[in-house]
Amino acid sequence: MSSPESPKPDPSIEDFVGEPTRDLSAWRWLWEGNHAFPVVSRRTGLAGRAERLLKRLARFFRPAVSLPQHDLWVRQQTFNLIVLENLEFLQRAPSDFIRDLRQVRDDLVRDVQNNHRRITYLEAFPREVLTDFNQHTDALYALMDQRLDRQRRESKHYWSRLGSLLARVSDSETEPVSRAALEEVWKDQSYLELEDRFRGTREEISTRAQAYLGYLEGKGPILDLGCGRGEMLTVLKEHGIAARGTDQSEEMVAHCRGLELAADRGDLFGALEEASEGSLGGVLSLHVIEHLAPTDVDRLVRLAWRVLEPGGTLILETPNPLSLVVAARNFWLDPTHRRPVHPATLMLQFEQAGFDPVERLDLRPFEAEDRLPEIDLFDLPDEIKPVADHVNRLRDRLDELLYGFQDYAMIGTKPLAAD
Repeated sequence: MSSPESPKPDPSIEDFVGEPTRDLSAWRWLWEGNHAFPVVSRRTGLAGRAERLLKRLARFFRPAVSLPQHDLWVRQQTFNLIVLENLEFLQRAPSDFIRDLRQVRDDLVRDVQNNHRRITYLEAFPREVLTDFNQHTDALYALMDQRLDRQRRESKHYWSRLGSLLARVSDSETEPVSRAALEEVWKDQSYLELEDRFRGTREEISTRAQAYLGYLEGKGPILDLGCGRGEMLTVLKEHGIAARGTDQSEEMVAHCRGLELAADRGDLFGALEEASEGSLGGVLSLHVIEHLAPTDVDRLVRLAWRVLEPGGTLILETPNPLSLVVAARNFWLDPTHRRPVHPATLMLQFEQAGFDPVERLDLRPFEAEDRLPEIDLFDLPDEIKPVADHVNRLRDRLDELLYGFQDYAMIGTKPLAAD
């Protein structure tokens, strides 16, 4: 560790005797204080005594000599002080100048670095924007191409279908026959678009169908009533479960067959009546019973019990009327819906038909952002928390009444035969 510098001694007149000092602060002390130089004698002997005598005489006459020269002396003193100030400035100037130059240099370096960063960012920004724009445009073009391809396929299909229908119409046939055939194609296409828009895509329905695998694995053949686009049949096939479907729409059946799924066109009651008693391991029908009259729903349940083997399973999925949002709004998006099916009523029909046990499976809860907000109690004052908690409990009851689950499934098992 370096030792601290010793303090600088105060100036004295001795600094100017002999070899004078070069310290400007000492010279300023001399001239500002108007310190007089002593008359110094350096000789010895007779000459030294004479010089000392002259020294005493000089001291005696100094006031008399200084008085007439006072004005000149003051001007000389002032001149000397001005010279000192300039010397001090010149002494400080190099260090101050260098310090200022260094400051200017640092400022310039900082500005150059900042400008370099800005230029680099500005150069990269267009590239990033163009890259993102190109990627976004490519994705849009890809999506557009997919939709155009789909439209081309559908247009070609329906054009071919129209041609085949026109070929069936002979001169002897009446207008209502040809109109009925064309009307059927129109209805099939309209309902297919309705399902795509409001029920969900094929991928979404297939994902939901996974919930039923645990009830159907290891059972005999499955019959899908109203198989539609074949989402459930596809899931069952992928898991090695034998299944076939039936649907009234010729278009839906053709779509299923195009996917190499077993499907026939026909009435669901006809399919149940034609099946042998105890020949099926499972019967399922997803979003069909809301299209039926209440008596037909009861008939479907009883016919399903007949065709199921002991231990077989009946699954019926339908919109949940316990949610007011579903019952009052979502349910009526499909104009072919007749009336909601209350889960308590459907459970009773299952039990009366002989199914035991019977369980309800709630499906598709509403997203959290669609539901009523909840008050966060954490940051509230203690005196307000009881009131806020009570409001949250009321919110839970109201939220469940309004939202809850969008769909439910009633699942019944045919009891094993008694020994």
